[in-house]
Amino acid sequence: MNPITKTKILFSKSYENFGEIQIRAFDLKNDHKTIHSWVNKPYARYWGMQEFTVEQVEQEYRKIENNEHHHVCMGTLNHVPIFLIEYYDPNQDSIADHYKVLTGDVGMHILVAPVEKKVSKFTWKVFATTMDFLFKNPEVKRIVVEPDVANEKIHVLNTKAGFVYQKEIQLSHKKAHLAICTRKDYEDAIQNQNSH
Repeated sequence: MNPITKTKILFSKSYENFGEIQIRAFDLKNDHKTIHSWVNKPYARYWGMQEFTVEQVEQEYRKIENNEHHHVCMGTLNHVPIFLIEYYDPNQDSIADHYKVLTGDVGMHILVAPVEKKVSKFTWKVFATTMDFLFKNPEVKRIVVEPDVANEKIHVLNTKAGFVYQKEIQLSHKKAHLAICTRKDYEDAIQNQNSH
């Protein structure tokens, strides 16, 4: 058995004719190599790790693992890694300089693996599973994101999930959109998807 599959499962969701998406604890020893293979591809330029070596990726995720306010998980489909989630306390991040952080806010970043073959609604299933995972925690009231203004694909997903775009902000490394999704915004968006 692959040692990665023994890592603690935090959340799972099955999709008909697709498989089971699981979110598991990050395994730095093995996962950093997978992440390195993703972040150096052109599609992942907004992740900000282009040209990173394997060692630099490992150092970056070691820092996150040692930060009690920032968390990282790996998402798998039938035990194969297909996405990475980072979630964090906005109060402990520079994003807090740009909006009024409320109790129950959680910041989110998501990186999907490069597509090997096109699967209908693949990215949406990954995104919705991530939202379900974060909102599973009753203390989470709102999810906050700050995608690069040029990242058109993520804006489409955010809007589909119910995120409301607030304003453009200048972060140290990018010009970003600040967008917020309440639990109700997300529930309404899902209901809207299901009614079509």
